Amino acid sequence: MERRRLGRTGLDVSVLGFGGSEIGVEGTEPGTVRRLLDEALDAGLNLIDTAECYGESESLIGRAVAGRRRDYHLFTKCGHYEGTGRDDWRPASLEKSIARSLERLRTDHVDLLQLHTCSEDDLRRGDVLEVLERARERGQARFLGYSGDNAAARYAVDCGRFDVLQTSLNVADHEALALTIPAARARGLGVIAKRPIANAAWRAGEKPANADHHVYWDRLRQLRYDFLARPAPETIGVALRFTASQPGVHTLIVGTTRPGRWRENAALMAAGALPPAEMDAILTRWQFVADASWVGQR
Repeated sequence: MERRRLGRTGLDVSVLGFGGSEIGVEGTEPGTVRRLLDEALDAGLNLIDTAECYGESESLIGRAVAGRRRDYHLFTKCGHYEGTGRDDWRPASLEKSIARSLERLRTDHVDLLQLHTCSEDDLRRGDVLEVLERARERGQARFLGYSGDNAAARYAVDCGRFDVLQTSLNVADHEALALTIPAARARGLGVIAKRPIANAAWRAGEKPANADHHVYWDRLRQLRYDFLARPAPETIGVALRFTASQPGVHTLIVGTTRPGRWRENAALMAAGALPPAEMDAILTRWQFVADASWVGQR
């Protein structure tokens, strides 16, 4: 598995990282999570990303691989009231959230602590950022990041107080290619691509049951990329390689509840960078079809 330097953090991260949302939201069995993560770590993955609002994700990860803490970089996010998903940017609540995450993850620190879709107004207020900076001073976090999109993400890049940006980027979500990633690259920030395969919204051939995937489904129906007519594994490979081939992107966060899936994705990535002609076809089609309403998805 290829590794890339995550901006100025100096962390060398696998180009495919594990996203912890699905195991928490879907209530994956602890034994399955242990097998899934052990297999991925053995195969070369060294980055696990989660959040305190992903159900029991942090607890599942802590139970599964806390004993292998030296084998991976651990990232989490804060900003919701006791895991409910309800935004809560009060400093006292954030302090509690951070302590809760460390306890659930069974560690004394995370490598990256991220604000989770905090608004630009909240960022500009300043006290939210100060909570993270105090956590870094206490040794609870090595580096600080912002996870989100749109104008708030651009402010997070420009303010100079974050080390890493995590933002949506995929074949159905290009806003970051102009809005944030060039600026992040110029400032030396690490860039994590979330939703790198657009939730594979096209895979079943019909509108997904999950409403969170509907925006990408609708966009892809209009984009009608040629590669979407290929067998499913090939389409996933093209989508992964499109995102990984963007200048300034260091790692892609992909979630799964199925042991073995990470190895399959790693094999798809082994084909290397997307050929220029295929890359140009995707970018050109986006420019022809997309309109100003197609902003980055939280």
